[in-house]
Amino acid sequence: MTFKIAIVGRPNVGKSTLFNRLVGKKIALVDDTPGVTRDRRVHDARLYDLRFEVIDTAGFEEAAAASLEGRMRAQTELAISEADLVLFMMDAKAGLTPNDRAFADVVRRSGKPVVLVANKAEARGAESGMFESFELGLGEPIPISSEHGQGMPDLREAIIAALGEERVFPDEDEEETAFALEPLVGEDVDPDAEEVPAYDPTKPMRIAVIGRPNAGKSTLINALVGEERLLTGPEAGITRDSISVEWEWRGRGIKLFDTAGMRRKARVQEKLERLSVADGLRAIRFAEVVIIVLDATIPFEKQDLQLADLIVREGRAPVIAFNKWDLIDNPQVLLAELREKTERLLPQARGIRAVTVSAETGRGLDKLMDAVLKTHEIWNRRISTGRLNRWLEGVIAHHPPPAVAGRRLKIKYITQVKARPPGFVISCSRPDAVPQSYIRYLVNGLRESFEIPGVPIRIMLRAPDNPYAGKAKSRG
Repeated sequence: MTFKIAIVGRPNVGKSTLFNRLVGKKIALVDDTPGVTRDRRVHDARLYDLRFEVIDTAGFEEAAAASLEGRMRAQTELAISEADLVLFMMDAKAGLTPNDRAFADVVRRSGKPVVLVANKAEARGAESGMFESFELGLGEPIPISSEHGQGMPDLREAIIAALGEERVFPDEDEEETAFALEPLVGEDVDPDAEEVPAYDPTKPMRIAVIGRPNAGKSTLINALVGEERLLTGPEAGITRDSISVEWEWRGRGIKLFDTAGMRRKARVQEKLERLSVADGLRAIRFAEVVIIVLDATIPFEKQDLQLADLIVREGRAPVIAFNKWDLIDNPQVLLAELREKTERLLPQARGIRAVTVSAETGRGLDKLMDAVLKTHEIWNRRISTGRLNRWLEGVIAHHPPPAVAGRRLKIKYITQVKARPPGFVISCSRPDAVPQSYIRYLVNGLRESFEIPGVPIRIMLRAPDNPYAGKAKSRG
């Protein structure tokens, strides 16, 4: 069994930079602005031969419990309670502050093993700050530079000394299981197979939750997992990083990604918000199903439609959650209106599943997850080549392809080359001449005949191979 380490400290001491170094990639947003991190983030990490989980936390500040800073502090205290070891980080360059001293008291009261880390130790004048840190009563400081990677061997030795060798070096079998690689997304299938593999309803799934600021994304995830896992509140734009939350739904492993609210590009001015949006886009690409959270009181603004279009272009499986349904006065009238608008405004995802929910009261969450699972199954759908070509014969007989420049287009066969999302190759004469309207006709026919609603469908046109291409003309 691996152990957990929480990195804690006041704002802007370099916690997220150390987190990224231990994880081995730039996951957490890093900026010179104090207080960038707000939620706690957990990820697998390694330090030489040590394997563990690391928790990045919000900077500790003395503030009223109801304020945003106070709620951030509560999340950090939860991280300390979850952890086996606390890395208390201070800025050796800046020296001790009142917040450092107040936080040291909180860490001491937790009773957890603590390693005092003096970051930015490479800076000029950092020695005086390190000597000051002895006042905290947390032992000898470990001088490091999380940005440049200095002091990591000393940090490793301090972690082993704090937890003991038996705790930090688990059995090899356990270690391999904990860090097994995930299967790749979107593997191709054999196009000639008549039998197709069945959908596996036990396989873990990745879900991203996206939407405009203040649509209720973090509240929705908290309601699903049944705990105050993510920071929420009336302030718009609380979430900055894309935070992943491990969860189980009816015995199925699920990784939920909360993302920063995405505004129109013209409104995104600050560098920090641009980083947050880029982080959210990465979460969409990593996810399999994407829940688009719309505020039911002001749904289908231009940004909502652009987000839905982005998800379809990325090939993810979209589901719409109309949130804040508890605030609607005439639910039946609005529901009919929203269904009509969904079909009209999102033709590229015809048949997309849309569910009304209230993250605040917990209403509709079971229906939402049922819609997610059904959409995921459709997104994974595979159809045998035999069935597809029998369907194609009927389609061509009913509505043959048009003639272009006096020559009728000929369609030879169709086969599915991939799932996640469903992708098909059609062999035809003059692929460039096939009009988009006929391709849309084929896509809609596939949706209806094989029940593939609400997910992207890819069609690639290809000319049949010419057996004589490239051969020199023989002379008799």
